[in-house]
Amino acid sequence: MHTVSRWIAALGLAVLCWCQSLPANADDRPSPQSVLRDWYLLMNELVRHTATYSPPVASRNFGYIGVTAFEPVASGSDTLVSLVGQVKGLDSVPQREAGVAYDDTIVVGAAMSDAIVYFFGNTGPTGLRAIKAAQKRWRAKVVAGVPEDVVARSEAYGKAVAEKIYRWSLDDDGAVIENMGFPEEFDLPRGDDKWVPTSPVRQQQLPLLPGWGHKRTFVIASGATCETPGNPPYSADPASQFYKEALEVYETGKALTPEQAAIARFWSDDPMLSMTPPGHWVSIALQVAERADLPLDRNVDLLVRMGLAMADAFVGCWHEKFKYNLVRPVTYIRRAIDPKWEPLLITPPFPEYPSGHSTVSGAMDAVLTAFFGEDYAFEDRTGSPDGRNPRYFKSFHEAAEEAGISRMYGGIHYRSAIVDGLIQGRCIGEQVNALKTRK
Repeated sequence: MHTVSRWIAALGLAVLCWCQSLPANADDRPSPQSVLRDWYLLMNELVRHTATYSPPVASRNFGYIGVTAFEPVASGSDTLVSLVGQVKGLDSVPQREAGVAYDDTIVVGAAMSDAIVYFFGNTGPTGLRAIKAAQKRWRAKVVAGVPEDVVARSEAYGKAVAEKIYRWSLDDDGAVIENMGFPEEFDLPRGDDKWVPTSPVRQQQLPLLPGWGHKRTFVIASGATCETPGNPPYSADPASQFYKEALEVYETGKALTPEQAAIARFWSDDPMLSMTPPGHWVSIALQVAERADLPLDRNVDLLVRMGLAMADAFVGCWHEKFKYNLVRPVTYIRRAIDPKWEPLLITPPFPEYPSGHSTVSGAMDAVLTAFFGEDYAFEDRTGSPDGRNPRYFKSFHEAAEEAGISRMYGGIHYRSAIVDGLIQGRCIGEQVNALKTRK
């Protein structure tokens, strides 16, 4: 079966399993955190199914979705603090009416039910059918046994918050993605050190989302906030640092072990073939949160911090990518070392430095480590439905480091792009960690 068709079939199966997993009667109503998890799982399936959802776009929408989940819970919580005034442009959010009852499961479900339409409404027909099926099945089960006035009030409130967050999102210049993010016109910088297209696909002769580094951020001041030191000076001299880093990519690729190849594929997370790197880290968070049996307030706190950090990480990474516009290893190696060299993975269509995988992984490492601790061991089963074996990690730091080095194994990045990307991401994650979300 064609690869895309497999994902479409998988999406339909995922929704079927999701619907069948919901309780059959009111006595077994799902908890709000389980409803939240299931909507996120469906969103992750939609990421891989929506053509415009490159990693930066996916990260942006997870940022807004995280706020959509967090704010309606915060308004009814004795422990959470609203993000109004803490994240850029969020000046107000609807609040619960005092002295009347709300149902958190319905509030969360209604907010997510509308948010998925707002942020995934451009998915294909199969995705839209999946959304409608999930919405219908969810409501029938979650409202069972709840007084009508509480249902109406809770649904109206969740929907009001989702609409507010969506309208706020329209001001960041990232809501509409034309031509899958590839510009119709763009002046490519010239020079031996500069990025050139690495794909024969006509659409990819210009780089993906060249202006993304100047989008509105959520927490950091701008895309330039956590700047990188820059790549080693370009040189074709075998004695230069640049040549040595390229040679390392080449020699690593020529002598890949089965374990290294498995690592490269485990973290590859290609758009349209996976949930992308942001979705992969969301998947990790959902697995860990379920295992830890996090209560609702902790769940939404975790997911909003991750969403904001990954969104800002991609703005920061793209700012640096288009500041340096560095040539990819596949181009340099074929020019200076071996004209017949083939990397394990396909090189993405945008500049090399720093590594996007590394930047987002560094940010996720910072957020998850602050949340769960320095030595929190976990198993990542994200790739299991696609036939990849689970991987076990002793810490989030170890997972982030592996995600970064996987890009060298794949032949996509030089070491400096990986190291500096991880540092950049952790810098961004620490700024998100500084948000006040709890009283």
